[in-house]
Amino acid sequence: MKNPFGPQAPPFDASKITDTIQRALAAAGLDTTSGPMRSVSETIQRALSSVGRAAPASAPGPDPSVIDVAARVVGSAHDIGEPARRGAFTGGPPARGTFVTRDFGNHAGSRAYKLYVPRHEPRSPMPMVVMLHGCTQSAEDFAAGTRMNRLADEHGFLVVYPEQAAHANVSKCWNWFQSQDQVRDSGEPSLIAGIVRDLARQHEVDPRRIFVAGLSAGAAMAVILGETYPELFAAVGVHSGLPYGSAHDIPSALAAMKGGRGGSAGARGMPRAAEARRKRVAQAVPTIVFHGDRDHTVQVSNAAEIIRQATEAHVAAAGASALQASTQRATAPGGRSYSRTVHADASGQPRLESWTLHGAGHAWSGGDASGSYTDASGPDASAEMVRFFLSQPRAGSA
Repeated sequence: MKNPFGPQAPPFDASKITDTIQRALAAAGLDTTSGPMRSVSETIQRALSSVGRAAPASAPGPDPSVIDVAARVVGSAHDIGEPARRGAFTGGPPARGTFVTRDFGNHAGSRAYKLYVPRHEPRSPMPMVVMLHGCTQSAEDFAAGTRMNRLADEHGFLVVYPEQAAHANVSKCWNWFQSQDQVRDSGEPSLIAGIVRDLARQHEVDPRRIFVAGLSAGAAMAVILGETYPELFAAVGVHSGLPYGSAHDIPSALAAMKGGRGGSAGARGMPRAAEARRKRVAQAVPTIVFHGDRDHTVQVSNAAEIIRQATEAHVAAAGASALQASTQRATAPGGRSYSRTVHADASGQPRLESWTLHGAGHAWSGGDASGSYTDASGPDASAEMVRFFLSQPRAGSA
């Protein structure tokens, strides 16, 4: 999140501002004396001192705008292709098996992104999968952890990894919790949609087979993109994410991560709580959701709310024809047990899937240890998302 304490702001009492923020966090039911929130006050003072408006902080801590947990930065892994090359598109397509870096800009700003072109001759037109990283992650980290580029080689699709800029959020979180980044043709949704449209024009991409997936803050942004650009994205993959419109600022985002919603009991007394009341999802976009039931960063109740929103949208689109749900429980080869619920329409076509990962925390299920936030013991979320995406009937047009 951009620093709200700009250089033109009048002098203020940093301790009073810190107290106000801590009261808001307490009103949201968050304990700042222990656990991951323990160092919030030190972090706030550090942020204030960085612009010369408070005494130096006593010790660094996690930034309050990290709507996630810390991740390590990894270099290029064996499965992410050739070294990245930076620059805007200038001519022919990149060579197969390469991982190139480009930039895109529009009225909302600019973002870098990385594009992976599969090693083998792809089908024409190709599907495309958009992957949105979590806070503090990079495209290389996310590609290594999810192994999505290997699946691109296997199935013949493009993968694009938009990257959040540090100037937009110091922890490189997608700003899913800001109102201006939750609507069409505004903010980060417009930037990501712009990247996708540019690539669809530059490459032989099937406009009816463009999909978006993400982790944590990236998953929350993927949900936003499904709602704001339903004609562009044919399906959405959500791992450890949050429902549409569940927050409007950092305090309400932290409350949502805890499982509360703006206007709910957990948010009473918070400023502007009424503005964060639950929003209605109007677009019936096929969605697959993964979430660990021991996730203490983003509570698993958020997955249920994503499915509830999506179910209501599908029922409304089908004219009150309810989806039929069936659940099975199994254990992945790595030892992680899970429950999978499939919601199918009247023709038997799966429209929604919800995977609850028993005992799992805040990590990409079935991921590779070379990337951060990964849990190798779980079912392969990347492979299951690709299966779900490619099984969707071609409909709509970009």
